[in-house]
Formats: sequence, C-alpha cells, structure tokens
Amino acid sequence: MDDTADYIALRRLQSAYADIVTRRAWTELGALFEPACPVILDLRDRGTMEFTGADEIGAFIARSIEVFEFFRFEVVNTTIEIGIGGDPDLAGARMYMCELRRHRDDGDWSAMHGLYVDQMRRSADGWRFAKRRYHSVGRQGADSQVFDWPGVGWTDI
Repeated sequence: MDDTADYIALRRLQSAYADIVTRRAWTELGALFEPACPVILDLRDRGTMEFTGADEIGAFIARSIEVFEFFRFEVVNTTIEIGIGGDPDLAGARMYMCELRRHRDDGDWSAMHGLYVDQMRRSADGWRFAKRRYHSVGRQGADSQVFDWPGVGWTDI
C-alpha cells in the first residue's frame, strides 16, 4: 500500500506545530490536537508535567517562552510509521527538535534539544495529535546539560 499521502499529511502536521509555536499563534493550536490529547513533558532534571489538549499545553508553552525576545522551534528530523498496531488510522512518530532562543533580560543565546514521541490519529478532519510525550535531551547555554536518550517508542506513550 502506498502511504505517501498520509506521510505528507503527517509531516505537515509536525511542521504546522513548529510554525505555530515559533509564531506564538496559540489560537491555531487547537486544530492540531484531539480535544483530550494527553501531553507529557519529561524535562529530566526539572520533573515531569502532564497537560490535556491544545489549550493547556499552549498556555504552558506561551508562559515558558515569554522570557525570549527571539524564539524558533525547528524540526530537525522525524521518523513516521503509519498503521501502528494494524490500525490504518493510527500513526507513530519520533520528532527530533531544537529550540533556538535569545533571552530578553541579558541577550544571551541558548538552545534546547528534545524528542517528541507521538501518536497521531486520522479522523474526518484529518490527522491530529492523539498522544504526545516530550523528552529533553540536551541544553546549550548557561545551564548546558546532556541527558540520556529515552528508550521510548510510540506504543509506550
């Protein structure tokens, strides 16, 4: 079976997320998520946080990036598997990402590297995030750190 159209739609979903976060266009975020989508953030040394849906995660991200005068969310690489568990309307992805930021208070630049492990579900409205789990994997700047890569797949979230 040729899954090219689904792959492109899923990549567009990931790109739309990066674009919305970069532009801080929080009102657009809801179209990308199932309403009850759990979002778990594993910030490693800063603990784990859980959110439900686009509004909750959007509000958290908005507060978190207010300290940056420049902020860009980049998708570095991604792997996508369509039809996980034999369900043609369920896909999994690992999305490697980087945030490039400039702090308002001192003008210092920093970067953060992470991994999203996602399940996406197709509905009548198209592909949407159904479950998301984020893991910090490294930070550059005043609080530089490197963390072990998480051994988590899309069926583990």
